[in-house]
Amino acid sequence: MRTLPRLITAATVAGSLLTIAGISSPSGAATSTKASACVAAHKSSLHTSAHLTIATDDPVYDPWFTNNKPSNGKGYESAVAYALAKEMGFSTSKVTWVHEPFDSSYQPGKKSFDFDLNEISFTAQRAAVVSFSKSYYDVTQSIIALKSNPIATMHSSAPLKTYRYGDQIGTTGLAYITKHLQPTSAPKVYNTLEDAVSALKAKQIDAIVVDTPTGQYMASDFSGEFAKGTAVQVGQFPTTGEHFGALFAKGSTLVGCVNLALSALTSNGTLASINKQYLGIYNQVTKLKP
Repeated sequence: MRTLPRLITAATVAGSLLTIAGISSPSGAATSTKASACVAAHKSSLHTSAHLTIATDDPVYDPWFTNNKPSNGKGYESAVAYALAKEMGFSTSKVTWVHEPFDSSYQPGKKSFDFDLNEISFTAQRAAVVSFSKSYYDVTQSIIALKSNPIATMHSSAPLKTYRYGDQIGTTGLAYITKHLQPTSAPKVYNTLEDAVSALKAKQIDAIVVDTPTGQYMASDFSGEFAKGTAVQVGQFPTTGEHFGALFAKGSTLVGCVNLALSALTSNGTLASINKQYLGIYNQVTKLKP
């Protein structure tokens, strides 16, 4: 999914980050994790020697990144990126960020990065031409509407099929509408999420479907997306197995290294801690049945 501008307060990622063998960290120490050993074994696969090159879009938004600055370690994906870097043996000075448009990231071909973090959901179609890591965030979808719309109060399974939906082309929100909600009228398709939101404000559609953290913020009064008090997050749907994964060029040998790092971050509680810090408030949303 792709998100709209966000603003939340976030703390910096704590701790110094180390480096792979042969690359000095600020403290002069070296990592000895499984992930760093994996990187050392596949260092010829790095886009730039002795550096970890991470891609994302420009601009980037909260709660995934903060203040449109991926390198500050703030926001869920930025914090995850530097936690991965630590496990893989890179100091902060050895992490390089590059711009990759969301819609270009999952196109086939050579990549100008080691991996991309940009709320990119794994799909079989995308995985045919690029490679993904295991999940670094399991995604649920949610409905956003105007408070004045009947969907705000009438959203059991039967009524949900009767509303006019719209969404950005190519998103998993649009796919969820088509596959799971199965409305009686085909959803409207827009080139950007901003266009879909504009249509919602103009009452050309009844609702849009976006990932839950994005939707919760979008509907809040301090997001600036809607006039104060006019929008609502109707609720979220049960998970369907959708998840965000780090994206790589097809067949990259670094996928295994990132998976080792993610396993370590899961085992030691780091990923859960980052999730709670940046996304915890976004997940306390009413559950709906499609």
